[in-house]
Amino acid sequence: MDFTRPTAPAPYDMLPPVPSFEVTSEGFADGATLPDAQVNAEGDRSPQLSWSGAPEGTKSFAVSCFDPDAPTPAGFWHWTVLGIPADTTSLPEDAGAAGGTNLPEGAFMTASDFGTKAFGGAAPPEGDIAHRYVFAVHALDVAPDALGVDDSVSCTVAAFTYLPHTLGRAVITGTYQA
Repeated sequence: MDFTRPTAPAPYDMLPPVPSFEVTSEGFADGATLPDAQVNAEGDRSPQLSWSGAPEGTKSFAVSCFDPDAPTPAGFWHWTVLGIPADTTSLPEDAGAAGGTNLPEGAFMTASDFGTKAFGGAAPPEGDIAHRYVFAVHALDVAPDALGVDDSVSCTVAAFTYLPHTLGRAVITGTYQA
């Protein structure tokens, strides 16, 4: 396979603009390489994330991780969490552990493109370009239980459901190359 190819557009640049707010991680800086803990088969631990400055009217949050550089026509979803209460401002490292025991009460994960309801770490093909792992915190205008979806949906269906309710978005991107 020829891996000399351009990178995909930034995924949220393709959507209607919304106000931004701040998201940081104790594990990596925006644009930096992801630590081994966030690599598939090395750790598969979701990174610690903290956010602030969400827009007024925020009633809940969704958090996602998307790889727009996966060699597919549709990228690759690594993680989606829904039902995060509006008073939550951070997730600890490994909040994406299977079973959801490290998530805030009422929050749940949908099935990633790995087929699991857990965070799946960076996993670009050997020799491929450096992939971007876009972690986004979406401030939503609906209560945590008001989206009308449950953990049986895919990350894509979840995004299709929460994106029209997005008041603001905070993004931090890590990279990884095998």
